[in-house]
Amino acid sequence: MKNIMRVITDSLRMARKDLLDFARDRMQLVFFIIMPIFMMIMTGFIFPTENSLKDIPLGIANQDTGQMSVTMTQVLTDMKTSNGDHIFTVKTYSDADSIKDAIKSQEIHGGVYIASDFSQMIQQNQQATVSIIPDQSNPQISQILTQLLQQVISGTSTGVAQTKVGEIIKLSAAANPELGQINPATIIQPIQSTIDDLIPGNPNYFQFVAPGIMALIVMMSVMTGLAVSVSREREAGTMDGLLIAPVSRLSIILGKALSQTARGMVQGMVVLLLAILIFGVHVYGNWLIMIVLLFLGVFAFMGIGILVSAVASAQESAMTMMMTFQFPMMFLSGVFFPIQQMPQFMQYISKIIPLTYEATALRKVIVLGAGFTAVWTEILILLIFGVVMLAIAVPTFRRVITR
Repeated sequence: MKNIMRVITDSLRMARKDLLDFARDRMQLVFFIIMPIFMMIMTGFIFPTENSLKDIPLGIANQDTGQMSVTMTQVLTDMKTSNGDHIFTVKTYSDADSIKDAIKSQEIHGGVYIASDFSQMIQQNQQATVSIIPDQSNPQISQILTQLLQQVISGTSTGVAQTKVGEIIKLSAAANPELGQINPATIIQPIQSTIDDLIPGNPNYFQFVAPGIMALIVMMSVMTGLAVSVSREREAGTMDGLLIAPVSRLSIILGKALSQTARGMVQGMVVLLLAILIFGVHVYGNWLIMIVLLFLGVFAFMGIGILVSAVASAQESAMTMMMTFQFPMMFLSGVFFPIQQMPQFMQYISKIIPLTYEATALRKVIVLGAGFTAVWTEILILLIFGVVMLAIAVPTFRRVITR
């Protein structure tokens, strides 16, 4: 019992020493705060959404003179985001080829072509066509733009259909009065969908990405911090002083792990506060469960950091090894893009990455308001991964550092 208490006391002293060294380095302290702010702002504003896109240059070539095509053009011109900004800046062109040339020169990001027989086809009860010409050089904007244009065209088409069916019902009602009670909308759209949200409001893309960034920042802080801390001690020669001090090797490892745990938790909470204050992210789940998940993320990645710190003798090699581990985890864990959109073989790879389970669990709690029963699988996986990595890393560190 006395030995255990001594290890704990020495570990706390080692952690305090590392945290004091960190606090004295003003430049490192500044970047400790700036890095999560930069990550949050960068990811919060670079990805397009229907609300972030505004004043998109859109070309319209309307060769029809009917009222329906004029109305559709006006609808596109007047479309606004929920913030009241115009979605499109409409430019007029003569034909489809002119729109395509304008897209090639990047004057516009998409176009709509309405043929000269558009109104005539509708009047003759035939199917009219509106051509959407997307800018395929930018798939993300093209997808959002195409969806918006399809919604406008679909809404216009439904309105025309209801008018025509209503006229048919009126003519038929003269012979059969019961037909006059039929609502044209029930014929055009007999099945209607409703959305039953788990949480109130309309979550944006950043609501999805914020939990993943929290997990990513924690991972980078713990893994990089541990590796750099040990390699810096070696380069400065202070590690030799620690080794000859009356402190056990286990206390050195635990002390450095505790200091990185504190830094990782602080950065994780900084990211969360920024997400709430700047981007309006709302935590729908239990805060205690979220904090436990953050701590488990620190625990899971700690073993990798200790292992790299034992192998790498210099800061440069430690950083190189860290990037080798962090880069695939960053993009294959579902932090920025849903795993379901990845190729099947990459989905298999993502299942062996601990960051996947950390990000998924945080997203369940923060976005969906899930409880402990919904994240127990991720908790178990993170615990197992952390225990296995520590079981490998700690003996390796003690053996290598004593040489």
